[in-house]
Amino acid sequence: MAKQAVYLTTYLPKVLLVGVDAPYNRTKDISTYYNEFLNLIKTNGVTYHETYFTKLREISTPYFFTKGKLEELKKLCDEKEIEEVIFSEALTAQQERNLSDLLNVTVFDRTKLILEIFEKSAHTTEGKTQVAVAMLQYKKSRLAGKGIHMSQQRGVVGLRAGFGETAKERETRDIDTQILKLKKKLKKIQDVHTTQRKNRLINKIPHACLVGYTNAGKSTILNALTKSSVDAQDKLFATLDTTTRELYIEGEKKGLISDSVGFIQNLPHHLIEAFKSTLEELKYANLLLQVVDISNPNWESHIRIVHEILNSLEIEKEMIYIFNKIDKVHDPEALKEKLKKYQPYVVTHTKDKEGLQPLKTFLHSWNNKKEEPTCEKNICSHCPHRNNACFFNDEK
Repeated sequence: MAKQAVYLTTYLPKVLLVGVDAPYNRTKDISTYYNEFLNLIKTNGVTYHETYFTKLREISTPYFFTKGKLEELKKLCDEKEIEEVIFSEALTAQQERNLSDLLNVTVFDRTKLILEIFEKSAHTTEGKTQVAVAMLQYKKSRLAGKGIHMSQQRGVVGLRAGFGETAKERETRDIDTQILKLKKKLKKIQDVHTTQRKNRLINKIPHACLVGYTNAGKSTILNALTKSSVDAQDKLFATLDTTTRELYIEGEKKGLISDSVGFIQNLPHHLIEAFKSTLEELKYANLLLQVVDISNPNWESHIRIVHEILNSLEIEKEMIYIFNKIDKVHDPEALKEKLKKYQPYVVTHTKDKEGLQPLKTFLHSWNNKKEEPTCEKNICSHCPHRNNACFFNDEK
């Protein structure tokens, strides 16, 4: 008798995506913020069934959403038999628990979503360790008020030491122990980086670092400049691990250039803290190359967000703006007036070899900067680099 074929199917819960236009959101075009949220979902490989986009005029401390919005959400979850809800915003532990109880679903917030993407994108020991620390810190923040079973004490009758520790205290202690071990591991990796950095500084090797909003094209530019094959997928947070390559322009070695993790708005503070060891490299760079996706309607907001994160890390370095993906802009001429605010800058694309020529021209004379006279405002019009790539002040 022939054996019957056995088919295994994977059960997928019904997922609702909730995109929020919150009062603190300074995005000019909210549709691009929603699209960014959907890209995060896509990057994480989540299959969703329903979407709900809404604007909030105020934030409720217990539930994040006000009463009317909660009723709408509850009705939608019940009608569509939703089992999981993913929110575009970061929620407190209390808000997450309250929403889960009220809606009778499993709740995931923006922080958890980004953490899961980070976990999948980290490939090096350093990257994986940093993500593990961030994951544990997030888990620890969710222990507060977990329920009465977490508060039950576990002691032994007859001991004079007093009450036993609660389940919550025990789990908190275990998490703290794991974080401490991981941080010690990170410290050893950092020591290696410090030694490498000292050698570079002693030898006075110029070092440039690519920074910018996620998916702006940093890794693609690194590959084009250094003939490398760094993962440069068209998705958010494709790069988490710092990659450094030798930089040659027209056959002449100009120093080193590094890629870095992309930034995003509303990036939770403890995620930045976890990646401080990676971002530490920016403090020792001679030049920051901020890559901006000029085809994104919110490109100016992206620049502001990058500056805010750099300021929080106390990083203040010489910078050039690289307005990338100009080939995707319908009317490039209309942008010229706005770009004047950001000096120095170059406009690029990676569609062909000529697209990066303005950046190569800038980098070709980069480490000759110290040999040139200091430029004053009244003579800047005579500066040889005044074609939107001036090393000094571009006021004419």
